[in-house]
Amino acid sequence: MNESRRNFLNKAALGVGGVSLFNASTPGQAVNPNEKPQRLPREVWVATLTQHELTGTTVKQVVQKTVKAMESIRGYQPDIICLPEAFHVAGLPKEPPLSSETAETPIGHITQPLADFAKQHKCYVIAPVYTQEAGRYYNTAVLIDREGKYVGGYKKMRPTEGEINDLGFTPGPLEVPVFETDLGKIGVQICFDIEWMQGWQQLKEKGADMVFWPSAFAGGKKVEGMAWLHKFPVISSTRKGASKICDLTGEVVAQSGQYNLWGVCAPLNLEKVLLHSWPYAYRFLDIHQQYGDRVRTYTLHEEEFSVLESRDPALKVADIMKEYDLISYEENKQRAEAAQQKYWNQDSSSMR
Repeated sequence: MNESRRNFLNKAALGVGGVSLFNASTPGQAVNPNEKPQRLPREVWVATLTQHELTGTTVKQVVQKTVKAMESIRGYQPDIICLPEAFHVAGLPKEPPLSSETAETPIGHITQPLADFAKQHKCYVIAPVYTQEAGRYYNTAVLIDREGKYVGGYKKMRPTEGEINDLGFTPGPLEVPVFETDLGKIGVQICFDIEWMQGWQQLKEKGADMVFWPSAFAGGKKVEGMAWLHKFPVISSTRKGASKICDLTGEVVAQSGQYNLWGVCAPLNLEKVLLHSWPYAYRFLDIHQQYGDRVRTYTLHEEEFSVLESRDPALKVADIMKEYDLISYEENKQRAEAAQQKYWNQDSSSMR
């Protein structure tokens, strides 16, 4: 075989050149997007791409390459695919100025091929592109649903100084949206947004089940940190470095690297809850004696956080919590804050 190892790995990762790592259930049989495999009720298969080989000399070519890369992972049958920040211009030799070629009103000439893919393969797509509205340009993450329809867009709240003064972008609104989907509540932050807590905290308060972070840079520990601090999964999609899927504890479920330069696809089970370990972890033995491997429990001992997860479609975490008189990490904090506030109010009254 004359082909170099590097070329072989690159082709294998993208499923081209006659080599594919993503097989359908039956060899040689195409995946039917309307026949989703049996999964847990809140099991979400998340795919996140990198900018690897998403290149071209025109925006149209970059989008075509992107759709081809998305096609190569169809064997996973992802529920949602996230693309890197402004992928449609990041793959050009030089970023052009803002114009009708590089920006659109969704669904438009940039996102239409992605919408067609979403409809064909019955998945959501997060497409970070440039949008135009009322004469202003925004760095926007466009959410497309399983039918190829526009759900909404998150406009980057915290663009850089260069994006504003040199490129001509307008910062997005200070109120961050949460998108209701059949996967749960989805939130988005973009690149430089990670330097401010404001948007992330809003998403937490609005009950986001998972947050996507398309970016020009990888973020490193910041990605795990945002998941850890706010106790929701964070999924990054980046132009360079590793794209990651992080669980609500900040642990990395999957990330791209040498053998999957295109990105990663992995499941997140949202039917789980975070608990303070004391005293609730002491009930785990009883829970497992009753439910066996229908549940999964584990503890981060130094942090004293524990996780209770259902692995059975018929078993809800909320029912287990009620049966064993458990309260979540968030509820525990809320109760403590209520007790603290009651004391402060009484103390304030006594000092009048």
